[in-house]
Amino acid sequence: MKKIFILTGEPSGDKLASTVISKLIQQNPEIKYLSVGGSNLANLGIKSIFDLKEITFMGFTSVLMNIFKIKSKINQSVEQIIKFKPDILFSVDSPDFTLRVAEKVKKINPNIKTIHYVAPQVWIWREGRVKKFKKFVDHFLLLFNFEKKYFDKEDILNTFVGHPLLEKNNSKIDISNISKGKKIISIFPGSRSSETSVLLPILFDFIKLMNEKFNEFLFVIHATEDNKDEINEKLKPHNFINVEIISEKNIKSVVLLNSLFAVAKSGTVSLEICNAKVPSIIIYKINFINYLIMKSLVKVKFANIINIINNKEIIPELLQKECNSKEIFKSVIYFLKNPDYAKQQIQVCEKTLDQIRSKSSSGEEAANILSKYLIS
Repeated sequence: MKKIFILTGEPSGDKLASTVISKLIQQNPEIKYLSVGGSNLANLGIKSIFDLKEITFMGFTSVLMNIFKIKSKINQSVEQIIKFKPDILFSVDSPDFTLRVAEKVKKINPNIKTIHYVAPQVWIWREGRVKKFKKFVDHFLLLFNFEKKYFDKEDILNTFVGHPLLEKNNSKIDISNISKGKKIISIFPGSRSSETSVLLPILFDFIKLMNEKFNEFLFVIHATEDNKDEINEKLKPHNFINVEIISEKNIKSVVLLNSLFAVAKSGTVSLEICNAKVPSIIIYKINFINYLIMKSLVKVKFANIINIINNKEIIPELLQKECNSKEIFKSVIYFLKNPDYAKQQIQVCEKTLDQIRSKSSSGEEAANILSKYLIS
């Protein structure tokens, strides 16, 4: 029986991995799996060797403060992978965790094929890492076509499979019981506790400001299965009557498609929002030391991929000091009062997505490559 160990480092990676593995299960139901994963892989019946929350840290200082715990989890992962004896180690995103594990595994058992999905963003920082990857990564699966040149240059096998968040959504779920006739503003506060603990108080204050001026909006917080209870506890003291929390994947997608606007934590979810043709802003806030370190390392002006590609702020970025309830309120109101501006943003986003969108299913493309390695 063929075996695959799936290695993720945070909820977004777990979600991406599940889009591939669900396709692979359809192709070959006989494969045996084990993982470091979250709720999405668990829903496919795949066991995780420990809770993903144990390694989900944000920012340099948070990582440093938990360095011994992370090292312990790296070693535990390596030990379990070697014991499992997989044909493939399928690592997804979170390179500072997953690729460290992959490197150690390859040294112990070079026969295990390592396939990494979501290449490290070497076009943003630390391009020199690419040469090192050649020693322990057999194949990179790329989200964006423009990434190929960085891996081709070092003769590392790679395939542009596209981003699953950019695939068309044809869901037909009725959400009238959620919207109750109100206009929906979708809110994405992040998947990590370290993110939601910072952003939720700001977002709740933003909702208060909106409720002082308007009564026609419903604010839908997009949670994960892993953090919905935590978000709900933080929401309770505010007694909002126009805030809903949703975590079910299909319903979240349809709610987004029916949203008037979105406020989202900086990250890949912004692509999903653009794909749904919903105008948006992004927000992000980390501690000052982490921010200074990040600013000194990155070589791009923007945080958002759409802005990076266009070298222009198409989607407003409210970062650090600007990430506060009043600035979010002002930005959202500006969009709501200027529909032509919102329309223009959507048009530019759509043109940009056409440049980076795969012509086929990303999950299926990635699953096909994994299948080929299992046969060879």
